[in-house]
Amino acid sequence: MNQKKLLLLGGIRYLLPVIEAAHKLGVYVITADYLPDNIAHKHSDEYVNVSIIDRDAVLKVAQEKQIDGIMSFGCDPGVVTAAYVADKMGLPFQCSYEAACILQDKGRFRKFLTEHGFNCPKSRRYASKADAIADASQWVEDKTAPAYPVMVKPVDSAGSKGCTRVDSFEGLSDAIDVAVENGHNGAIIIEDFLTFESYHSSTDQFTVDGKLQAVSYSDQLFDKEADNPYTPAFIIWPSTMKQEHQDYLTHEIQRLMDLLYMRTGIYNIETVVGKGGIPYIMEVSPRGGGCKIAELQQLAFGANLIENEVRKAIGLPLTEIKTTPIKGHWCEMIVHSRPHQDGVFDRLEFREDIKSKNLRVIDMSTQRGDHVFPFTGANRSLGDLFLQFDTRAELDEAIADTTKWLEVKLS
Repeated sequence: MNQKKLLLLGGIRYLLPVIEAAHKLGVYVITADYLPDNIAHKHSDEYVNVSIIDRDAVLKVAQEKQIDGIMSFGCDPGVVTAAYVADKMGLPFQCSYEAACILQDKGRFRKFLTEHGFNCPKSRRYASKADAIADASQWVEDKTAPAYPVMVKPVDSAGSKGCTRVDSFEGLSDAIDVAVENGHNGAIIIEDFLTFESYHSSTDQFTVDGKLQAVSYSDQLFDKEADNPYTPAFIIWPSTMKQEHQDYLTHEIQRLMDLLYMRTGIYNIETVVGKGGIPYIMEVSPRGGGCKIAELQQLAFGANLIENEVRKAIGLPLTEIKTTPIKGHWCEMIVHSRPHQDGVFDRLEFREDIKSKNLRVIDMSTQRGDHVFPFTGANRSLGDLFLQFDTRAELDEAIADTTKWLEVKLS
């Protein structure tokens, strides 16, 4: 029997557990992007230098290599390309190319949600800065338009890159420039700034034949002192979200899956409960999330989503997807620089009691001698820590001021 071939778009470290799972299944792994020094390429069986947002170029590679599956795990820019290649070659994927285009464009996604009766913040999508500025000058007279404060975002970026809160018309111009700089196609979305009643949630979920099988919610916290205060800094399980809100969101996510004729696979799903107890679906991306979310969920809940996503991608039978009751309270901490900190990384120093009792995993992307940049997006993280506590009170105390037990040493 010929060895199965899996094409992974991107080369980031979040692909390493995917490569490991594929190799355990005897799969030949090809990684592709335009950065040959990316870490994943050192672990794959073959590397191809190609832009992952160039759909036809990636399709040509996929056809030449005669791949059996394609994924863009943890890599938002490659999702639409992966769906395109899968459609053209008849390969397994979570959804159609058209559905992926809707989900991966914040403006199109908000429009879809609104048209189908989902809770959705008021928003407008703009193809250019000039269009946005011209329209925004008329918002006062338009009750269907966003109302200040607003969030300005690229339509096609993840990890809070390029996102800015704006409190008045005077701040729009600079915020739009930041969004355009951090996007790929130049389009932006401007939407209502939501005040949270409870925490934002970001988890990986899984469908089988379009039906949700692994569902969880988290508490996603932000570092208000960070250079970008809208970049996630902590993700915590189990969530403190009210059960009624979890049930509502699960029902609505399943309704969304049905409307888009989703299939089998993993999704990174972001939700929030806004002021007044209104639950919102914010993002549904047909890929595994970055920040090692699926890995922590496997430790906490026992759900092996990564292996099953690999199996799905190359047409192998899935193993049983189930979750077990969580033991304790788990936190993924995205290690990042202190406000405005800029220098050369040396090491992490932990307080001994946290290190011995609570620390489960250290996964640093930054090595000694690497330059440390201000924390303006998920791409500026230094690495990830997995922590486990007996109680939520202990966890909350630890993350309230991480400088009491963790120091990022710079030279």
